[in-house]
Amino acid sequence: MTYKRESAQELATSAFLYLAGRPDLVEAFLGATGLQPQDLRQVATSPEMALHVLDYLLEDDGRVMEAAAELGVAPGDLMQARTALAGPGSYGWQI
Repeated sequence: MTYKRESAQELATSAFLYLAGRPDLVEAFLGATGLQPQDLRQVATSPEMALHVLDYLLEDDGRVMEAAAELGVAPGDLMQARTALAGPGSYGWQI
């Protein structure tokens, strides 16, 4: 699938909800970002949060595979969505 900004944001929001439903993942995500649980509602739909969520998932192949299966997307879609939100080369790679 080719992602535009809007569809990438929608996937990131779905990924955020996926994380929020898994206490072990959301706890590790909070630790990685420095956010507090009470901050999540306020920042849930911000573009920056979308990138943080996708980055967190993309750090680990197991998380990518599990999230993609749960969300019903191809694993590569998570990276494509991230690129659509932040732009090519934003992850240190040129596309």
